[in-house]
Amino acid sequence: MHKVDLSYALTAAPGARGIHNPLIELLQAVREQGSITGAARVLGQSYRHVWGELRRWESELQHGLIVWDKGQPARLTPFGEKLLWAERQAQARLAPQIEALHADLERAFAVVFDESAQVLSLHASHDDGIAALREHAAAGGLHLDIRFVGSVDAIAALNQGRCTLAGFHTPPSPAAGTLAQRQYQPLLKPGLHKIIGFARRWQGLVVTPGNPLGIASLAQVARQGLRYVNRPLGTGTRLLAEQMLLDAGLEPRAVAGWDRTEPSHAAVVQAVASGEADAGLATEAAARAAAMGFVPLVQEDYFLVCLKSTLETPPLRRLRQVLSTPAWQQRLERLPGYTPRRSGDVLSLSAELPWWRFGSGRSRRPDRAD
Repeated sequence: MHKVDLSYALTAAPGARGIHNPLIELLQAVREQGSITGAARVLGQSYRHVWGELRRWESELQHGLIVWDKGQPARLTPFGEKLLWAERQAQARLAPQIEALHADLERAFAVVFDESAQVLSLHASHDDGIAALREHAAAGGLHLDIRFVGSVDAIAALNQGRCTLAGFHTPPSPAAGTLAQRQYQPLLKPGLHKIIGFARRWQGLVVTPGNPLGIASLAQVARQGLRYVNRPLGTGTRLLAEQMLLDAGLEPRAVAGWDRTEPSHAAVVQAVASGEADAGLATEAAARAAAMGFVPLVQEDYFLVCLKSTLETPPLRRLRQVLSTPAWQQRLERLPGYTPRRSGDVLSLSAELPWWRFGSGRSRRPDRAD
């Protein structure tokens, strides 16, 4: 079976909408003109080129396309006619999708030619607030190129130069010796990184509406053998779950379903909603969006982090301005479980994540933005 290869071109001149295939256009011209000479003329090509292309396509498709009777008008073979019929059928069925794709591509590339528009690459832990920010910022000409990954992976991508900004989350002022310190401290360096306030949000257990099993904690899920759905390695939510179990004196292997993972908060919620799991750790916003039960367990701070060298670049300055506006903060507050927390402010790394006060035998003053 032959495959379909789609492509598109950028042009300054307006053209016909839709998806175009050179072979189909060539066959249509031969059919309408009744000769290769006529087809070449309307296509603005040479006779030799059109003739060569028809022969090449016949060899490629292993079917005749033109009836080559000397002295007779050129006409399509039954196979050639079927190709035109298939094209008409496909275009008729897919016209709305093709038009939508065309419009999306034009909107995306319009940003490139808009000198006032700016693009900022962001790798971030999955978050409904970040998704809302992308839409909100785009209205003002700031386009966030977001890739949702785990918190640890997001900061690693920043350090490797694969993005300009990273999003991660921790419980407020996580103590020394916690799993958060073990994971994040090697990746974040005072003087090299700058963190920007974004939001505080609730995380907890997604449960069946009404919480018929009376679930109150992750430790209870483990001890009662209830089915849990997890997040992948490298995510801040999995790190949070591991810390909760550690605090309760439990090992991850004690949790039924610990190895079953889902890529997002919404996917965790869906696993519980479908009856495949009894509980999973996710944000309140994700649970409420699906009308599921929610057991709040911990509030977290969600931060944005960049390199100090990029903090004053135009895209990051514009982002900080957007984050600090009442319009954005009011929108964020409409998400269940979210409140702005110093949104847009450059914060002190050693004050928000106070691990650098330990290990050297002396304290650092967290009274400035590191």
